[in-house]
Amino acid sequence: MLKLNGIFPPVTTPFDKSEEFKPDALLYNLHQLSRYPLSGFLVLGSNGESAMLSQKEKFAVMHTAREAVAPEKLLLAGTGCESTRETITLTKEAARAGADAAVVLNPSFYKAQMDQETLKAHFFAVADASTIPVIIYNMPQNTGIDMSAEVIIAMSGHANIIGLKDSGGDLEKMRNIIAHCNPDFQVLAGSAGFLLPALQLGAIGGVLALANIAPAVCLKIVELFLENKQDEATALQRKIVELNAAVTRQWGVPALKAALDHLGLYGGITRKPLLKVSEENRERVLNLLEALQNTPI
Repeated sequence: MLKLNGIFPPVTTPFDKSEEFKPDALLYNLHQLSRYPLSGFLVLGSNGESAMLSQKEKFAVMHTAREAVAPEKLLLAGTGCESTRETITLTKEAARAGADAAVVLNPSFYKAQMDQETLKAHFFAVADASTIPVIIYNMPQNTGIDMSAEVIIAMSGHANIIGLKDSGGDLEKMRNIIAHCNPDFQVLAGSAGFLLPALQLGAIGGVLALANIAPAVCLKIVELFLENKQDEATALQRKIVELNAAVTRQWGVPALKAALDHLGLYGGITRKPLLKVSEENRERVLNLLEALQNTPI
């Protein structure tokens, strides 16, 4: 069983001024982040602007990332597409690229038809066809579908579906999933905004946008939790909430890329229709980042 314990940054996809994928920048960012004791990295997630990329570009991102990610760190690849057929194709390519697991976002265009049986059939077909483990990705903010605890629990029974990245933030639902899923099923928080509460419910780590720009703080929260220093962990958790919101639900990938640039990593532009963050909001993000950097950990 692949162990998913720890922190995984969902890395951005770097573009040059013509909005072309910039492989050297991805390699640079991954090498720099690899200095921290992170468990691995996710490419082609929502922070990787996966929805903006062609299939050929997705293949290139996965193969490039594997060059930079050391063998002892896990490479997770987002492979969810609208059709089961395309999801299987991308998942098979992730395996060829050397990804350790596929993170599969549910289809959502035909929302009314995405009932429990349809979703279960989709994920089971992908897991049956995949030679690498599958992790369910629940991201209701982007898909408009919040997969129920019941369907996730049902899917946890598949031998090749090993975990869940949940970005919904419904802690009662997470508690229900952890209590009733397959005992080997692993749950990851999908946002640093509820990292500590998720750990306290039984999650084993997180795939966190904030870990791109504040990896040491995210890792410290996990460390304090594991050492049962709950008061210290809670105090640090409170300090990350506002910055995390700024680079996720408020201003998203453009703000995250601006923060990367500020730190000396490669952020660069987003692919249109996403526009760069306004100067006012950029300053707000950087002020929050600097305040967090000045927090002793």
